[in-house]
Amino acid sequence: MNVTPEQVRAWVEADPDPATRRELTDLLERATGGSDEAAADLDDRFSGPLEFGTAGLRGEIGAGPHRMNRAVVIRAAAGLSAYLAEQVGAGFRVVVGYDARHGSAEFAVDTAAVVTAAGGTALLLPGPLPTPVLAFAVRHLGTDAGVMVTASHNPPRDNGYKVYLGGRAATGAGQGVQIVPPADGEIAARIAAAPPALDVPRAESGWEVLGPQVHEAYLARAASLVPAGHTRGLRIVLTSMHGVGSRTTLEALARAGFTDVHPVPEQAEPDPDFPTVAFPNPEEPGALDLAVALARRVEADVVLATDPDADRCTMAVPDDSVAGGWRQLTGDEIGSLLGEQSAAVAALGGHGVLASSVVSSRQLARIAAAHGLEHRTTLTGFKWIARTEGLVFGYEEAIGFCVDPAAVRDKDGITAAVRLAYLVAQLRDHGGDVPGALDDLARRHGLHLSDQLSFRVADLGLIAGAMARLRAAAPATLAGSPVTTTTDLAQGSPELPATDALVYLTAAGDRVIVRPSGTEPKLKCYLEVVSEVRAGTDVARARRDARERMALLRADVAAAVGL
Repeated sequence: MNVTPEQVRAWVEADPDPATRRELTDLLERATGGSDEAAADLDDRFSGPLEFGTAGLRGEIGAGPHRMNRAVVIRAAAGLSAYLAEQVGAGFRVVVGYDARHGSAEFAVDTAAVVTAAGGTALLLPGPLPTPVLAFAVRHLGTDAGVMVTASHNPPRDNGYKVYLGGRAATGAGQGVQIVPPADGEIAARIAAAPPALDVPRAESGWEVLGPQVHEAYLARAASLVPAGHTRGLRIVLTSMHGVGSRTTLEALARAGFTDVHPVPEQAEPDPDFPTVAFPNPEEPGALDLAVALARRVEADVVLATDPDADRCTMAVPDDSVAGGWRQLTGDEIGSLLGEQSAAVAALGGHGVLASSVVSSRQLARIAAAHGLEHRTTLTGFKWIARTEGLVFGYEEAIGFCVDPAAVRDKDGITAAVRLAYLVAQLRDHGGDVPGALDDLARRHGLHLSDQLSFRVADLGLIAGAMARLRAAAPATLAGSPVTTTTDLAQGSPELPATDALVYLTAAGDRVIVRPSGTEPKLKCYLEVVSEVRAGTDVARARRDARERMALLRADVAAAVGL
């Protein structure tokens, strides 16, 4: 055992939570009694503090400094409060939201108590609500910061802590956006300097629990994104993946005119154990099985799904050309459809910027250009996408979409669901459908087929080794086409800050991006095949050819990575 019993006992003495104190005490007794398993568990829990960065905090719930628990959250709130007091002075204002995961409500109240004791004004949302409602509240209320307690679509054992800056603590397009450097590092330094959790002052009362007004304002704004009279008769199946999105999404859809909505009953109510899915991510294979089965029974026009904190959204539509008759769209496909919808509106005013992450499809740039609009490529994450100046629409391939940046400077699965319902209704009213709309985009802007390879490892050193090998010897060809450009984004570029990623472009127009995951022990490879669809060419045939090229690309990338 690397951690000493004295270190463990010191943490226990400073932990304000009786449950996690007992958890560590029992673990220490077993470890000192000879249990190798307990000793290894303690070493992991004390391997270092849970790192605070641009994603805030995220980790497994449990006792110890390398877990999500009340002691860690109290010190995080103390560090954030110290930062805000220095930036804007006494009376700084923080709005706090939380989802229905294990520990979320307690972490939110602890945050409000610390902010209040530090001389700030804490505003607590009135119950478990989606992340987009908290992001909306930061701008709507003009607060200096927002805290959302959530682990989004992570497994049930996890929780997290997201921080937004607004009001007097941020300027310009950064108002109401998640933190980026240098703010993350400055907050982390103040967390590290905070006293042990039991010594952090916490008020017993004095924070404000908000009424329904913020939620009501959010719903009104979401419904306003759809013109009246275009929603008749659309039948929708909705799943919220056991998260907090069901009530808000149902109400937003109803106010927008979509009243024939069928929630998946097994997944409609919040449940932090996520019993019907192996992994509560709508992108995962099998996650939409219950929703699609219900859609078949009720003869729905579309399936809409949000992840547990409702900041991401996906969809499935009837398509006789695929097995089972239902097709789940990729994040890039949805991004192009919503991008076309947003660009058509923005073009009426003659200005606006569309933005997407560097690993997302390049089709959005072509859509923007066709409408006379600008496009920006950003680093991954909405902390970068949402601070794009002049943004009218932004997305990332991991089913994150921002369709109303004036109100919510983050990805928002609820307003995306409203706009997707409107899109399907419009297509149906004109005798079209979603597969046909995707074919139209391919004809106008080229067929963009994207895919992803992920290599999960137990040893993070394997990821560093693979990146080093690729930097030392780039592949000469991919899918039979010469690699014409290799870009190491670790050096930065005129368009992007430095990040650990490699980009390969081939003579055929294909692209591969390799990067370590920022949240999981994975090496991720993002693949895109682009084919121009000439006049008279069958899009279905072009798509088959692109899939064949993608299979070659996958094999070559897997061989090059060597994991």
